Amino acid sequence: MIHPLVWPVRSVANGLGLAWWARVQTKGPDVVYWFGPFVRQTSLQKALPAFLDELRSEAPAALEVALQRGRRHEPFTESEGG
Repeated sequence: MIHPLVWPVRSVANGLGLAWWARVQTKGPDVVYWFGPFVRQTSLQKALPAFLDELRSEAPAALEVALQRGRRHEPFTESEGG
C-alpha cells in the first residue's frame, strides 16, 4: 500500500518539473502511454515492469521505453489517430 503522503509529494514534484516519467510508445496500436509521476528514478524503475507486462499482454507489434524527468499533465495516453 502506498503511504498517504506519497501522492502529494509526487504532485509537487511533477508541478516543479522534477518528477520521473516513463514514456512508453507502442506500434500496432500506435499509442504513447505516460507512466508516473515518481519522485525517484529508482521507484519508477521498480514499478515499471508490472506496467510493461500489462501492455505486453495487449500484444503490440513494438514497444519502446524512455525515462524522462519533467512535468506532465493529462492526457496520459495519446493515440496517433486522435
